[in-house]
Amino acid sequence: MKPLMNVLTFCMAVLTLPLQLIEALGLYRWYKGFFALLMSRISASYNKAMNDRKRNLFSNMTDFKRPGDGPLTVLEIGCGTGTNFKYYPSGCKVICADPNHHFQKYLERSMAENGHLSFERFVVSSGEDMGSIEDESVDVVVATLVLCTVTNIPRTLQEAHRMLKPGGAFYFLEHVVAEPSSWTYFCQHVLQPMWYYFGDGCELTRATWTHLEAAGFSELKLTHIEAPLTFLIRPHIIGYAVK
Repeated sequence: MKPLMNVLTFCMAVLTLPLQLIEALGLYRWYKGFFALLMSRISASYNKAMNDRKRNLFSNMTDFKRPGDGPLTVLEIGCGTGTNFKYYPSGCKVICADPNHHFQKYLERSMAENGHLSFERFVVSSGEDMGSIEDESVDVVVATLVLCTVTNIPRTLQEAHRMLKPGGAFYFLEHVVAEPSSWTYFCQHVLQPMWYYFGDGCELTRATWTHLEAAGFSELKLTHIEAPLTFLIRPHIIGYAVK
């Protein structure tokens, strides 16, 4: 099955040559605005499907508030349209970061709908380069459906670790590569060249849990789940890591 998978993946890569040329010429930027609009629709459906999982994931967030430090400070990397906001505890302070500035207008709408939170600022920045955020300055870092698109997962996790206060937590919810013996794995690899452009850099074939295991956190709570979604992104990991 692997030789056939490799041949079909190569064929799909050839079909994307025009898109590769568009990206190389810097013309792919037009898609960023459309992608933000697209995600404003898709994120609502994803939230509906994953509502219980998200609610349970973020239910212990206040455990990481340090006594005497004021409100819980949450930094969300790749915040997108702000669909996680409704799961955050009341009174916490939120810093939003995303490399796509087109998300800002959707983000502001989510801010207005979530008055139980205090929003500090929106930072146009990727997860690998969060230099505008000070060392050990936040209680919680959140990344959902983000580690599939960053160009350097270890660097992104290093940044999360750097920004977290001692004892702080990094929350994650990510789709990942399927079992190698499955047809889902086969399809993920074959369709990856096209999916990359549809998903604005999204990778279907990442074993993200291996990076989390190697990131140097003192504690890692990680669970593999099958999400109620289309088969290509059904394999997920969910959990949190403690600094």
